[in-house]
Amino acid sequence: MAENSASAHEPYREGVPCWVDAQLPDAEAGKRFYGDLFGWTFEEAYGSSVWALLDGGPVASLAPKTDGRMPTVWTVSFATPDAAALGRRITAAGGQVVVAPYPVGGLGTAALAADPEGAVFGLWQAGTHRGFGRRHEPNTFAWAQLYTRNTAAANAFYGDLFHDALFGAGARPDFGRADVSEVFAPEMPPHFLTHFRVADLDEAVGAVQRLGGRVQGPPFETTYGRVAVVADNQGASFALLER
Repeated sequence: MAENSASAHEPYREGVPCWVDAQLPDAEAGKRFYGDLFGWTFEEAYGSSVWALLDGGPVASLAPKTDGRMPTVWTVSFATPDAAALGRRITAAGGQVVVAPYPVGGLGTAALAADPEGAVFGLWQAGTHRGFGRRHEPNTFAWAQLYTRNTAAANAFYGDLFHDALFGAGARPDFGRADVSEVFAPEMPPHFLTHFRVADLDEAVGAVQRLGGRVQGPPFETTYGRVAVVADNQGASFALLER
């Protein structure tokens, strides 16, 4: 659904995935890849990052890696009204704060955390930037899947941390948990996989390959739709979701 109602200007409920960003060796190449794949346009954001837009609504950001040792990844961020307080709760529950909360101009406050198994995710405390302007529609964020080696422990950790977003009145969860599968290399640690919705999965998979990306997991059925796991032409993994 497009986030174009009056509520589109209100902060997301704590625990709702509210933003995704890609750290890439070459952000310009990323703009060409994702612009062609999803029809995104781009504008300067904060620092060296750029916002990806769909029909004028912000859907993601791309940034050049400042350190070659950093992974080439998509990171999902969860909304919170207080990043510092959420960081303390994460630590108390056995996770860790990887990057302490820091201001991003007037846009908001960001942080990076990891769950007890080491899966990394972002925190976003909105300022002038709420997060997604469009989501749950073709060529926008649709789902975040946590691949874990201990599903029960992950359910307990995130269920306690983000109870209202998962189980509260009117909750519409858009992230789930699953066991690490054979789609990924045996050494792959627990991680979140960002899913972008597409109108035609087979066509989108073909476009990924045409643009120099690769297919890590061919289309398969899930409880939340038909999915393929792919990587862009710089190695950042993500998923395509048709539903």
